[in-house]
Amino acid sequence: MTLRGALIAFEGLDQSGKQTQARRLRGRLEAVGRRVRALTFPNYETPLANEIARALAGDRDYAADVLQLLFVANRYESRPRIEHWVDEGVVVICDRYLASSVAYGAAQGLDPAWLFEVQRGLPQPDLTLLLDIPPDTAVKRKAMGRDRFERDLDLLTRVRAAYRAQSERPAWVCLDGDRPADEVELDVVRIVRERLGLL
Repeated sequence: MTLRGALIAFEGLDQSGKQTQARRLRGRLEAVGRRVRALTFPNYETPLANEIARALAGDRDYAADVLQLLFVANRYESRPRIEHWVDEGVVVICDRYLASSVAYGAAQGLDPAWLFEVQRGLPQPDLTLLLDIPPDTAVKRKAMGRDRFERDLDLLTRVRAAYRAQSERPAWVCLDGDRPADEVELDVVRIVRERLGLL
């Protein structure tokens, strides 16, 4: 009988270390024989990717609800393969997932309950790890080439607050991401071991 896999999401502001920790966790899981797939959202390999990229570059001026619906639809494009992988015993690691729309949408005045509801049909994470950093840390880590959201520090302050509010929910853990990556990794490993028994 195939063991069910798991869905793990890394969340946080840009430059919080999500990509680094997702990559390191994948390596550790593969080292103990687990099959792993990694996804990054937005997923720029889908038909909606072009519109999302244009919106983030400032070439499209969508209302906040329309933009978040584009992000949500982008995740729904990946729903079949996520469900298949998890059913087949694969550990799926996402760099951003459901919580991003809730955090960024709420920061733009949208109703968090609505943002949760429109994503109810998506596979829900078994574990969400919030890598919490202040907006000024994000700026220090990436000073150039920032997209429209990354340049708005007031928005990022609200996004951070929305993320932290979500981290009170079950299956969430909030970690201090304003530390060396090796220290954060040790916490990630411990939590994945304790919560999911995967390591």
